[in-house]
Amino acid sequence: MSSRDVNRLREQIATYGKSLFDRGLTMGSSGNISVRLDDGGWLMTPTNACLGRLDPASISTLSAKGEWLDGDKPTKESFLHMAMYAERPQSEAIVHLHSTHSVAVSCLPDVDHHDCIPPLTAYYVMRVGRLPLVPYHVPGDPSLGDAVRGLAGKHSAVLLANHGPVVAGKSLEAAVYATEELEETAKLFLLLRGQNPRGLTPEQVEELEARFPRD
Repeated sequence: MSSRDVNRLREQIATYGKSLFDRGLTMGSSGNISVRLDDGGWLMTPTNACLGRLDPASISTLSAKGEWLDGDKPTKESFLHMAMYAERPQSEAIVHLHSTHSVAVSCLPDVDHHDCIPPLTAYYVMRVGRLPLVPYHVPGDPSLGDAVRGLAGKHSAVLLANHGPVVAGKSLEAAVYATEELEETAKLFLLLRGQNPRGLTPEQVEELEARFPRD
């Protein structure tokens, strides 16, 4: 990958980060974004960085071994990203946010830990699929990476209890779109609680998964 291509990815990360921040999907210095490079390394947003004010030049570069090469110090949750990538060689980008409605779902005591949000819409099935809940861990606890690794091979998105979603995609654009779809469906799910909503049938879900594979 040429330096021009890497710089283009840096610009894209900053652009998408600002879009997510400006629309309230992340706040303060929460959330992080990464993109896989052709050499097996990664670009990752820095620790304590606001996604709404990213300097493309400050975005961290990590080697294929996870070594910090340049840019600002990478997010302290870099291990989460690497755990997800390790099980999903087809994924090229990951977005992790503390988006309000998704976090709210992760705090509910009665959600299905194997699939936190029912298939309410076609686009949720197409972009997210089944969403398992990862038990609570202290932020930055390396054992959280092991918990994510155990689910990432079968799921392109996971929900961290009392924390937020981690979403992988075949491109940065795809990962961002899936994260946005997850947040909107979480909002729908909360609005419809207690209303016995009509979701998609298993047959409808199966048809969507066959026609629109995620990655």
